[in-house]
Amino acid sequence: MNLYNKIVNKEEKISIVGLGYVGMPIGVAFAKKVEVIGYDLNEKKIRMYTSGIDPTNEVGDEAIKNTTIDFTSDEKRLKEAKFHIVAVPTPINSDKTPDLAPVEGASTIIGRNLTKGSIVVYESTVYPGVTEDICIPILEKESGLKCGLDFKVGYSPERINPGDKVHTLEKIIKIVSGMDNDSLEEISKVYELVIDAGVHKATSIKVAEAAKVVENSQRDINIAFMNELAMVFDRMGIDTNDVLEAMNTKWNALKFYPGLVGGHCIGVDPYYFVYEAEKLGYHSQIILSGRKINDSMGEFIADAIIKKLILANKVVKQSKVVILGITFKENCPDTRNSKVGDIITRLREYDITPIIVDPQADAEEARREYGIDLVKLEEVEDADCLVFAVAHDEFKHVSMQKIDKLFKDYPNEEKIVIDVKSILDKTKVENAGYSYWRL
Repeated sequence: MNLYNKIVNKEEKISIVGLGYVGMPIGVAFAKKVEVIGYDLNEKKIRMYTSGIDPTNEVGDEAIKNTTIDFTSDEKRLKEAKFHIVAVPTPINSDKTPDLAPVEGASTIIGRNLTKGSIVVYESTVYPGVTEDICIPILEKESGLKCGLDFKVGYSPERINPGDKVHTLEKIIKIVSGMDNDSLEEISKVYELVIDAGVHKATSIKVAEAAKVVENSQRDINIAFMNELAMVFDRMGIDTNDVLEAMNTKWNALKFYPGLVGGHCIGVDPYYFVYEAEKLGYHSQIILSGRKINDSMGEFIADAIIKKLILANKVVKQSKVVILGITFKENCPDTRNSKVGDIITRLREYDITPIIVDPQADAEEARREYGIDLVKLEEVEDADCLVFAVAHDEFKHVSMQKIDKLFKDYPNEEKIVIDVKSILDKTKVENAGYSYWRL
């Protein structure tokens, strides 16, 4: 195969299937070098991109306005491309099992429009074996072509960190794999066009698939350890961050911190790994324990809020709780699988309907996912409790004067501040006399 040269010479095109937080950055990067077709089922999203609007905030409106990506929701346009990159989400079902519907659907669409001599590369996070055992048969069935003879397949896990403007796509080493040496070389050369940090050639597709779920599972376990410590230190009356500040003075401290673990990567990927392991007869002990701890943190924080309200002599049902942040992480509009939702659910069990403020979140998505209507910070007044749940820059820079104006006219010791991400100056808040708690 000599597809790389044809792509570089603009004789062939690359297609990106799925234009979200993963697909859009890789598409914009490739479009600076080669011809790119950007495909997504969501016609509204395509209209936004065509209008120069970036709903993900990953690359920004200016980059979208200037990109040469040919945006489309017409799957037949995929016939024009020979190198297909699949970047659709891979969520989990309510029972924590993998939901492969998006990647299966993308395979079906590509298969219907696949031509001889093509390469299909999956970036979606899956458990080892999905690409070869599930995706390839779909591609063959829909296209009538034979994998290995008429087209090739590879896997290159996404490593984008949503909202991170430092560790961007080009600066992160890209794991690449192919079904054989020829496809591996072609795939490697294509990605090297845009990945300044270089590529790592995995020995097989399964190794590349496993690397992705394992790297996120490792982070999940380390954060779970911190969360468990936080729950224990809370009972001991010890400030977790003070402990970590002392511990992190050692050169080999890993510097993980407690927090809510949501989103579509760390909070999901471990379940993919566990699912496949259990099919093979091994029942996870460490990974599932970590997931159990991290999935419980929303309730733990909500219970801390209730405890603070009671200690401040508040009538719980009548208390006005304002939560700052609903997205799954800071400086990112994505609300999918946000564990702030668990805090909201738990508070509702106490007949508290919290007010939610988030200048970054997609209001329509928040309404659909959690049944809430976002309000602006300027609209908040007479609060009993402020919960800093997400470390958006807008919240980091809120002054003590502004915080005070959000509360009812109480003595400061009756004003409750919950600092989930430890973004406030603890000393200033406590010296002001507020009732302060942080994870």
